[in-house]
Amino acid sequence: MIMSIEELRATASNMRKSGLNSQQIADELSLSQDTIAWLLAGDSNEAPSDVRIGWRTIGVKPARMEAIGSIMADIADEEVGAENISTTVGISINGILFAQVVSSYLDSEIAIHRNIDGAPGAGSLSKKYGQVQGKKVIIVDDVLSSGVTMTKTIQTMRELGAEPVLAIVLVNKTTRNEIDGVPLRGVIRAVPV
Repeated sequence: MIMSIEELRATASNMRKSGLNSQQIADELSLSQDTIAWLLAGDSNEAPSDVRIGWRTIGVKPARMEAIGSIMADIADEEVGAENISTTVGISINGILFAQVVSSYLDSEIAIHRNIDGAPGAGSLSKKYGQVQGKKVIIVDDVLSSGVTMTKTIQTMRELGAEPVLAIVLVNKTTRNEIDGVPLRGVIRAVPV
């Protein structure tokens, strides 16, 4: 569904009122956190450059998620070799389903990096799933907008003793091919021209 700026502003405002933080709103609307801040501020200044990604058609059917996840796994195998990946890290919330499929195809452990309230991109590794210390990891998410969340996740993985060897997303909204020294691959690249 295509939304006008006014509809996006109202939707973001309602999400904020229901308790979601800026990171969660950005995830739900597949927009950058800069755009969410602009929408919530009701700013009449020029909007940040952004591309809204609507991938609900994929997300409503497990077979479609499986298909995309298998493509991501194939890219990971091509880039670094499945034998060189110990753990697949899914960034909450949207990267988790893709990471589950990818880890299944690669026969790797799965770990979950969940977003938390606080600074943009802040998060922590869940203790309920695979751990990353001493392991080569790939990091999976749905959309890369500004790169803040992915950068923070890479930094967290390093702090925990992991070696991030690849970051992979469904849609890369930038021209970047690496992030914080880690190769970055998007199944799709969507960049304003």
